[in-house]
Amino acid sequence: MKHIIIISSLILALIYSGTTVSQTTWVTLTSGTTEGLYSIFFPNPTTGFVVGNNGTIRKTTNGGTNWTGLTSGTTNNLYEVFFLDVNTGFVSGANGTIRKTTNGGTNWTGLTTGTTATLYEVCFVDANTGYAAGTGGTIRKTTNGGTNWIGLTSGTTNNLYEIHYGSNGFVYTVGQAGTIRRTTNGGTNWNPQTSGTTNLLYDVRFASYFDVNTLYAIGANGTILKSLNGGVNWNSMVSGTNTDLHEIHFSFDNIGYTVGNNGMILNTTNGGLNWIQQTSGTNNNLWTVYFPNTLTGYSAGENGTIRKTTNGFTGISPVNNEIPEEYKLFQNYPNPFNPVTNLKFTIPEPGNVKLVVYDISGRIVSTIVNEELKAGNYEAEFNGTNYSSGVYYYTLAAENFIETRKMILIK
Repeated sequence: MKHIIIISSLILALIYSGTTVSQTTWVTLTSGTTEGLYSIFFPNPTTGFVVGNNGTIRKTTNGGTNWTGLTSGTTNNLYEVFFLDVNTGFVSGANGTIRKTTNGGTNWTGLTTGTTATLYEVCFVDANTGYAAGTGGTIRKTTNGGTNWIGLTSGTTNNLYEIHYGSNGFVYTVGQAGTIRRTTNGGTNWNPQTSGTTNLLYDVRFASYFDVNTLYAIGANGTILKSLNGGVNWNSMVSGTNTDLHEIHFSFDNIGYTVGNNGMILNTTNGGLNWIQQTSGTNNNLWTVYFPNTLTGYSAGENGTIRKTTNGFTGISPVNNEIPEEYKLFQNYPNPFNPVTNLKFTIPEPGNVKLVVYDISGRIVSTIVNEELKAGNYEAEFNGTNYSSGVYYYTLAAENFIETRKMILIK
């Protein structure tokens, strides 16, 4: 009990100082190529695809341990890969290239796009409806799974680097000179949005598929923008860097990652209010980041670089809709555990909640929750795969409440 009291005092000071965040560990994967890699996508946790220069397409079926080369049928640079499931996928690239597979990448068929523009992005809303965007303000659309593509009037001649859609059917595209354009009618009209920046924007994403209001856009000179009203207004976030940022991905509500030049990886656990630089382990430019689940993520970039983490932030999920009467932190289960355990807690009123895990010396090893939560019963997961056996403590801090419990990791 003495150790718990001492460490609780230390962790309370660390929590409210706002200066400590757990580091996500990124390790090197052998891609089998030295080509620049621009896009990575995992249709499930173990099966993934990465594409890049000179028609490069590589595939893994074991979570990145091994990558095999696929015959793309083109030598054009490929900038985007998108899969509807493990079998059906698309790649896009230079000279109007879009190619499609229906057998998991074994065979790729060239599609007639009707343009020679470089297509930096291709994405599909469903099996039939898809969009592509690229140089000179090019936007193409298909309604029959890629068999036919029609040109849409984007209203800009700026290069467009990303196109992204939400569950409400709204589609957004971003590009040069701070360009953000939105359609609410399937691409018939593209309305300009005021981004507030002239920096080139590389990516735009919803915080989650079901949140149609919260979007992020990132780009040159460390630009990070956030909208809370579906793109009508955008606010600049403090990224803490002037490095170009190329792609952003949210693994869970308020928990996101963005990557950029010189191996830059930034992480937020509070919806972009703070961005913390992660140790990527590489100085190569990183062009893409993707999380197939909340723990496991991948980034890729120049010289065939692929990096992987298995200790991304887990986030939390509500257990039920009941409103509890008191703050409470429950004993984790199972305990002892190897390597995953569940942490359950209740909060009787809305407010900022922090749930952190730290070792016996008081060093924070993971910040699981750091956000505003509604009153309710919650459960979070802690994965100890990358930690050594021993005693760990976890602390819940909310309003005037703080409680610490002990758990044991045995490998």
